[in-house]
Amino acid sequence: MNSSGAKSGLKEATFGEGCFWCMEAIFQRLQGVEKVVSGYSGGHVADPTYDQVCTGTTGHAEVCQVTYDPARVSYDELLEVFWKTHDPTTLNRQGNDVGTQYRSVIFYHDDEQRQLAESYKAKLASEHIWNRPVVTEITRFDKFWPAEAYHQDYFKNNPGQGYCRLVITPKLEKFEKIFKDRLKSR
Repeated sequence: MNSSGAKSGLKEATFGEGCFWCMEAIFQRLQGVEKVVSGYSGGHVADPTYDQVCTGTTGHAEVCQVTYDPARVSYDELLEVFWKTHDPTTLNRQGNDVGTQYRSVIFYHDDEQRQLAESYKAKLASEHIWNRPVVTEITRFDKFWPAEAYHQDYFKNNPGQGYCRLVITPKLEKFEKIFKDRLKSR
């Protein structure tokens, strides 16, 4: 194991793109991803709770920490999934989820991740993919706190729940169409 708890050879990426339930369900389906943990990063309160983060006063974003095998999926490919599965032009919101905890953010773990994220963001901006500027924050990873147990594998455990049916299922369907050649076999 390395210092972050990942098996040797595996790497970690930390992304925030709104609700972590959506992100978790998407990244769990991607080939080369070994583990996805929902949690919080980027704030000033140690070991925050969901209720604290929801106030928007802790500075944390809802994130997923993705443990991946770089021999099977590259960081660039993870970035592609990140950029294509949310709207990086809305400041502090995704859909009806509003607040700084739902911001679009990449927490880079090393200089290579930073450079790749900044390069990808600049490329998107130069291509004018969206009518508004990309507001995704790119910042150094510091700490990650796993969310409470009931948030882990949320979609898998609650597929019939209203939010899952109305928000997550359509995102997954779009993701599975775009990335059909990179999905884990079920």
